[in-house]
Amino acid sequence: MTGVWLFWGLIFGAAGLGMLVYGRRQSKPVPFTCGLALMVFPYFVSNLYLLVGLGVALLITPYFIRL
Repeated sequence: MTGVWLFWGLIFGAAGLGMLVYGRRQSKPVPFTCGLALMVFPYFVSNLYLLVGLGVALLITPYFIRL
């Protein structure tokens, strides 16, 4: 575990918390689910490139899927 990995995990976790709160207050399932996933997935991914790729994919998913 390096400092870069911890930095990206912190960034995605903070963005996930924001999405989770937004999705809960607005009753929108896609931002809520993506926010929850952004907060949890850094614990299970050990490859840095996969961490950044999945994080960016989860960040942009609510923009393309609007329910």
